[in-house]
Amino acid sequence: MILLILVVSIAAATLLAILFAPQIRKYAAGGVCHSAVVLDGKTVLITGANTGIGKETALDLAMRGARVIMACRDVDKGEQAAASIRNACPKARVEVRELDLADTCSIRAFAQKFLKEVNHLHILINNAGVMMCPYTKTVDGFEMHIGVNHLGHFLLTSLLIGQLKRSTPARIVVVSSLAHNFGWIRFHDIHSQGSYNSGLAYCQSKLANVLFARELARRLQGTGVTVNSVHPGTVNSDLTRHSTLMTIFFTIFSMFLKTPREGAQTSIYCAVAEELHSISGKHFSDCAPAFVAPQGRSEETARRLWDASCELLGIEWD
Repeated sequence: MILLILVVSIAAATLLAILFAPQIRKYAAGGVCHSAVVLDGKTVLITGANTGIGKETALDLAMRGARVIMACRDVDKGEQAAASIRNACPKARVEVRELDLADTCSIRAFAQKFLKEVNHLHILINNAGVMMCPYTKTVDGFEMHIGVNHLGHFLLTSLLIGQLKRSTPARIVVVSSLAHNFGWIRFHDIHSQGSYNSGLAYCQSKLANVLFARELARRLQGTGVTVNSVHPGTVNSDLTRHSTLMTIFFTIFSMFLKTPREGAQTSIYCAVAEELHSISGKHFSDCAPAFVAPQGRSEETARRLWDASCELLGIEWD
């Protein structure tokens, strides 16, 4: 009897999903960036642009006329993504450069070459990230989530901030996540050496993204450079590749998830929307202001994280 009820329930749920598929997809897609801004003469840098929302963001901004630099760990995959963008938009000006955010030497080499060869930087989108990977460390000994998602982008931004200031008005977009609500900065064990949970490590790194964006925005007041963080939504991408359970879950419930193109909309919105020209230090989702958890609004925590990040990276950034 119980088995029969279960089968009937699943069949009914499946039928309802099929019947209401258009409405479900429309709701799942979320907000859309309607800005018609043209980016002729502008230079954009996007990390992790070879796949997912990074690639879709690169395509959109290239179609607007921007010179888009795709910073990728895997250059071959980056070139494949760039080729597909050129196929979709023959006039697209996209180029691939190697950047491994898990290696500070790679970050410094990238920035040195970038500053030597590129005269301006109008939009920086810190998009690359890892999610729920097994416990591993970066080349420099940082736990992978905090090392790539936060510290790598922190260092990259510090090295390019002068270029951004010279290119004003300029914007920085930091891709975070709703997961920041469940994160805490464990200053006593930021690299999770005492205990490790991949989900909590990811949440900590996404909270760090929000805190970094808010603190950087405060420090850049009056410079003409704005900084905002975004939650792209729950996107069906390869970000879940390290979790078999989540991969299965995302496959089954793909109808309820955003496509990479839909997930890129808020990043695009924060990069181009005219109404955001002076908005800084905010968090967005579905192309609208979004809730920030109390721990993400703490100025004390943001400043403490800033100092800890500088110390871990061996840099001074006032």
